[in-house]
Amino acid sequence: PAAAAAAAATAAVRFFRHLRVSKKSSRMSLKCLAREVTLGSFTEPRSATSSARCRSSFAGTRLRASARKPLVALRRSLRVHAGARENNHVNSASTEDEVELLQKVLEMVKANKEASAAGSGPAAPGDYTGPSFTVKTFNAISPVGLKKFPSGKYEVGGEDTELGGEPMGIMLRSHKLKEEEVPPTVRCIARCGAGTNNIPVARMTELGIPVFNTPGANANAVKELVICGLLLASRGILEGYGHVKDVINVEEDGEYDKIATRIEKDKKNYVGVEITGRTLGVVGLGNIGARVAEAALALGMKVIGYDPALSVDAALRLPGDRMERTNSLEELLKESDYVSLHVPYIKGVTHHLIDAEALKIMKPNVSILNFARGEIVDGAALKAAYDRGEKSGKYISDFSDPALIGHSKHMVLPHLGASTAEAEENSAAMAAETIMDFLESGTIRNSVNFPTTILEPKANADECRLCIVNVNESGVLGDITSFIGSKGINISQQINTSRGDVAYTVIDMSSRPQDPAKLQAELAEACHGKIISSRFLGKPFSDNDIATPGTYFYVSWA
Repeated sequence: PAAAAAAAATAAVRFFRHLRVSKKSSRMSLKCLAREVTLGSFTEPRSATSSARCRSSFAGTRLRASARKPLVALRRSLRVHAGARENNHVNSASTEDEVELLQKVLEMVKANKEASAAGSGPAAPGDYTGPSFTVKTFNAISPVGLKKFPSGKYEVGGEDTELGGEPMGIMLRSHKLKEEEVPPTVRCIARCGAGTNNIPVARMTELGIPVFNTPGANANAVKELVICGLLLASRGILEGYGHVKDVINVEEDGEYDKIATRIEKDKKNYVGVEITGRTLGVVGLGNIGARVAEAALALGMKVIGYDPALSVDAALRLPGDRMERTNSLEELLKESDYVSLHVPYIKGVTHHLIDAEALKIMKPNVSILNFARGEIVDGAALKAAYDRGEKSGKYISDFSDPALIGHSKHMVLPHLGASTAEAEENSAAMAAETIMDFLESGTIRNSVNFPTTILEPKANADECRLCIVNVNESGVLGDITSFIGSKGINISQQINTSRGDVAYTVIDMSSRPQDPAKLQAELAEACHGKIISSRFLGKPFSDNDIATPGTYFYVSWA
C-alpha cells in the first residue's frame, strides 16, 4: 500500500504537469481525475489534453494511498506547481479553483486509505485474497514458465516454507521423485519434458494422481541435436578437433607455421561421408521424430519412418509423400544408413529395442543416434558387434552405457537434448498451464497415465463440479450416478474416460450439495472402495467455498 501511495503521488504530479494546456482542458482533466478517484480506479495517465484521453489513458496502478508521507509530498508538490503557474501569468482565480478541486481529490484519497485500513475499502476488480493453490518445485524451473502462475492465486516454491500449506501439485525436471515426497494433498505431478522415467508412474496411478509431461515443448531443441549427431557420425569432427588440440599443438610446440602445415597435411586422416542422398531411418514419429524427418529431407536425405502407435495428430505433422513409412521395423533397419531413435522407454516393449538380432539386420557401416533413452540400445550387444568387426559406424548418444565406456565408436554427450533456454521455457510454461487446467477445472491433457478428459464448464455460476478417480471396473459409473441421483442432485453434464486400470469421471451438478464432504465420504462407501479420490470444484477463485483451493479433496488412502 505504501508503494501504491507513492506511485499515486508521482502519477498525480506528472498529471498536473500536463495542465500547461488550455484552461478548459485542464479543468476537464481535473474533473476526470476526481471521478476516477471517486470510483477507485485512478491510474497513471500518459496524456491529459482532454477528459476522454485522460480517461482512456488510465491503465495501470490503482490509487490506494495508505501512508501520510506520500500525501504530504503530493500536497506540497501541488502548492509549488500552483505557484509556478502564477509566475507564468496564469489566471489566479482559475488556479485557485483547480487547487481547490485537487484538495478535494486528496481528501477522497485519504478517505479511501482509511476505509482500506479498516477493512471496508472496495477491492479492485480481479483481486483475490483467499487461499492459494500450492505447487512444489524440484530442480531449477525456468522463471518464464513459473510466471504463468498468477501471483496471489498460486504459491510456487522449492521449499515447504515457501508454501502456505502442503503442496497440491508437483513440478519437476530430472529429479528422481520418491513416493514419500508425495503427500496425500497432491492432486497432480507435471514433468517439464517428455520422459517420465524419474517418476514412479505406476504407483502414482494407484494413488489416483495424474502424471503430466510436455510433449513437443523441447522438440526443436532435440531435433537440432540429432542433426548435430548426424554430422558427428558422418565427419571426423570431434576426432579432428582432438587431434589438433592434443597432438599437433603439443608436438609442434605452438609454432604457427608448423601447426598450419600439419593441419593441412593430417586432414586425410579424417575423411568422412556426406549425408545427402543417404537413408535415415526414424523410429518413432511423434513431435521430435516428425521434425527430424522434415529436417533430414531438407538436407537431401531419404527418410523411412516407423511408428506402430502413430496417432492421427502425429500423422498430420509428417511431411506427406516426401518420406516413406513402413510397418516393419526390420525393413527400416535393413535399408538405413543412419537410425535415429525417438521412442519412450517402456519396460518389456522398447527395452533393448536395438539388440543383437536387430544389429544383425542393420548395415555394417550403420550409425545409431539415440537421444531418447539409453536402455533402448543393448550396449553389450553393440560392443560385441564392434569387437567382431561386424559394425563400423558410430553410436552417438547423450546417455552413457556401462558396456561402451571409453569405446572409440561411442560418442557420449551430456544429456543436452532439452538443454536450451527456449526448450526449458517452453516446457515449464506448458507444465504450468497443464497444472492450472487440472487444478481449476479438472481437465486432463498430456497425461502419461490418465485418459485425456475435457469437459467445458457451463456458464451457470450455481453449478459445481465433482471430479472422481476410480478403479476401472464394470458397474462403478452406474453406482456413482445412482448415488448422486438418490441425493436429489441433478447432473447437468458428465464425462467418463478410462485408461488401463484407472477411470476418471467429471460430473457437473446443477446446484451445490448441502454438505460436500459428507457426500464424498458416502459416495466412497456406496461404491464399495472403488473410489480412489474425489474433489469438488467451482468457479475458480470466487467466494464459493467449493471453489476455494484446498477444500473438499477426498483420498481413500490417506
